[in-house]
Amino acid sequence: MQTHRAKRVEIIIELPMERRLTDALTAAGVTGFTVLPVLGGSGRSGRWSREGQVSAAVGMVAVICIVRPDKVDGLLEAAFRVLEKHIGVVSVSDCDVLRAERF
Repeated sequence: MQTHRAKRVEIIIELPMERRLTDALTAAGVTGFTVLPVLGGSGRSGRWSREGQVSAAVGMVAVICIVRPDKVDGLLEAAFRVLEKHIGVVSVSDCDVLRAERF
């Protein structure tokens, strides 16, 4: 089966910033993304989890996009404008997709 090269961009961001980020990605031409809850993790500030939090507003989400390689720069510029002054982690990796016309 033939596959096509693409880029997977994963952005971990605070839940209250999700809408601002996804609106910025859409304006940058990203046609699709998936948002997943992040239950916990560990970083520079140590371990954290949603358990025991007063509200879901302090949680984190992962926004995952798969795009054609030529769209990555625009996506990252849009994401950076949102993340510049907020907590967030961005990773970019190569991936293969079966239906290139969907990206």
